[in-house]
Amino acid sequence: MSTVSIDLFRRSKIEGRKIKMVTCYDASMARIVAGTEVDTVLVGDSVAMVQHGFDSTIHATTEMMVLHTAAVARGLGGKKFLVADMPFTTFRKGTAFALDTAAQLVRAGAHAVKLEGIQGHEDVVKHLVDSGVPVMGHIGLTPQLALALGGHKVQGRDAEAVEKFCKEARDLERLGVFSLVLECVPAHLGARISGELQIPTIGIGAGVNTDGQVLVFNDMLGMSGSFKPKFLRRFAELEGGIAGALNAYCRAVDEKSFPSESESYT
Repeated sequence: MSTVSIDLFRRSKIEGRKIKMVTCYDASMARIVAGTEVDTVLVGDSVAMVQHGFDSTIHATTEMMVLHTAAVARGLGGKKFLVADMPFTTFRKGTAFALDTAAQLVRAGAHAVKLEGIQGHEDVVKHLVDSGVPVMGHIGLTPQLALALGGHKVQGRDAEAVEKFCKEARDLERLGVFSLVLECVPAHLGARISGELQIPTIGIGAGVNTDGQVLVFNDMLGMSGSFKPKFLRRFAELEGGIAGALNAYCRAVDEKSFPSESESYT
């Protein structure tokens, strides 16, 4: 029986301990994450781009998210807190539809769901929370709405936008979310919102003074080609290493040095 719970987030905020979060999409990577110091894992709708080759997160479906959530849950083995993204529009079709979607993700192994923004679905956030589904909020750059925001760019640069995001953050806390992702906002705004809320914030491109950080697994390990936004630090460069290993395998096959006698059956 897993002992992980949302209490992790409350305690981290009180104790001033940073929350470390990464995305993960499959069981093999989840098994590795399970043995690390990472606190919590997100099955992000970015899976549509990273694993399925789409150009946007809006292509993530409930079926896709359930499949990957279940795989990650099996790989983690209950050792990490697991959050799953609610796919595009699933929380804009009314409370019943949203609850059904969230239920599918929870049954697949998620401990909580994450949904983007607040305007127009405040009732959904409250309904999910009241129904016993832990909800993580997400404001700032919300990728599902990137077209409406004018693309993937920093949000909250002017005074009006700052006040808007601060209000959204307070409203989400009032509705019962247990934590809040802040994406691509100025560092001073990340610090202000983090200081005003009782719930912890998790930043991605929101400065160092949020209560935690999240990065996409493939990005931070250098497995995303030339993609390197300003907020991304690559903690490894695995893409070149993997390509090198594959080429070494091909050479060994060509040279007939693989398989060797010790790697063959008699």
